[in-house]
Amino acid sequence: MPASLISAALVAALVGYGSTIALVLAAAAALGASAAQTASWVLAICLGKAVGSAFLSWQSKVPIVLAWSTPGAALIAATEGISMPDAVGAFVVTGLMIALTGALKPLGRAVALIPDGIAAGMLAGVLLPFCLKLPAATVASPVLILPVIAVFAVVRLRNPAMAVLAALGCGLVAVFTLGIASLPDLRLPTPALTFIMPGLNPSALVGLALPLYLVTMASQNLPGFATIRAAGYEPPVRAGLAVTGGISAVIGLFGAHTISMAAITAAICLGDDVHPDRSRRWVVGLVYAAVWVLLGLLSPLILALLGALPPELMASIVALALLGPFMGAAAGAFAVPETRFAAAITLSVTASGTPALGIGAPFWGLMAGILFQLLERLRPR
Repeated sequence: MPASLISAALVAALVGYGSTIALVLAAAAALGASAAQTASWVLAICLGKAVGSAFLSWQSKVPIVLAWSTPGAALIAATEGISMPDAVGAFVVTGLMIALTGALKPLGRAVALIPDGIAAGMLAGVLLPFCLKLPAATVASPVLILPVIAVFAVVRLRNPAMAVLAALGCGLVAVFTLGIASLPDLRLPTPALTFIMPGLNPSALVGLALPLYLVTMASQNLPGFATIRAAGYEPPVRAGLAVTGGISAVIGLFGAHTISMAAITAAICLGDDVHPDRSRRWVVGLVYAAVWVLLGLLSPLILALLGALPPELMASIVALALLGPFMGAAAGAFAVPETRFAAAITLSVTASGTPALGIGAPFWGLMAGILFQLLERLRPR
């Protein structure tokens, strides 16, 4: 096994974990998750990604690496008034919908009818409020946040994938070196899964499960399959959706949100420098899985470190991590002239964060965008 294969899997896993773990913690906090439920969330999603990556890579002989849904975590973090049991019910339903998309072609065609610009506008509206928190955090703690931004900017010039991880590392060193935060007890607690009985709240299913399904499909699974195809492999689309959806439904019972195909971290594991033999490059999925198992077992220690960080630093890391996804979503929202106005409506309603009838803003943003797009078609040419 070449050292390059091991290093690629290690870097991909660390980038995926370190760059967005703060967002997962924000999502758990928005749902009022307890410490045990948050730890279960992180452990379950790490194990789910490990099992799915290993199985799909072995079964298809294609280097497959999975990710947790970063836009999905942002969507969850932006929700209000949803309890953890109701969110778990939404997670399970989302996983089942993804699995059914691979099994039922009509469902996949129905999703494809939603214009890409409107779907991208909903995603951009979800991400924008988190990006806007960076200036306020910088003003509140300039001595801490400005060096973090500087490290992010410098590293991004050479290696964009490592920029957020480097910023997080800089923040960790700064807060503990300068005495801004106290180093927690570094004993390794025993990780444990906590079963959560799912609720079936209709407003949560409509306001969370449906948008979570759409952003995971549009911004994670489809780019993930495209990344694999661009590397010269044929992606296992139906198997990928069935496995990621099925695993998402199972780990949802332990508090974890959706897993999906990876795009950015997948590119790290698909290049010729990973393994000279294309027919053996799929082994990177097994190594990647092993790293995620280790990260899951170490998650109580990692969460203890992150829990000691100031809120301004956590908000800054989340904002920096979402700048790239927001840029891509905003570009997609306004790429097609015919759907630009509808996408702008979708983005505005979603970014407002205003719920109605117990249903969150992303759903209403999607509905508003579709309605205005239908009205646009009635306009005389």
